[in-house]
Amino acid sequence: MAFWRKKQAEFEEMDQIIREHPGIQPAELARRLGVSRSTVLRRLPSMEEAGYLYSEDDRGGLEPFKRRR
Repeated sequence: MAFWRKKQAEFEEMDQIIREHPGIQPAELARRLGVSRSTVLRRLPSMEEAGYLYSEDDRGGLEPFKRRR
């Protein structure tokens, strides 16, 4: 089992917030989730492996791409 499968619920919650607030900064995302900014930044590569794709805008905000399945 891939590591990210154990974190599916956390990834879904992060994805939902990013989709509801395109351009959200990692620090704001962390505040809403009740985790540290480093936790958000550490999860992003695993989320990409799981098919959650985001781009970074000029200010460092996260923008969603269409999710792969």
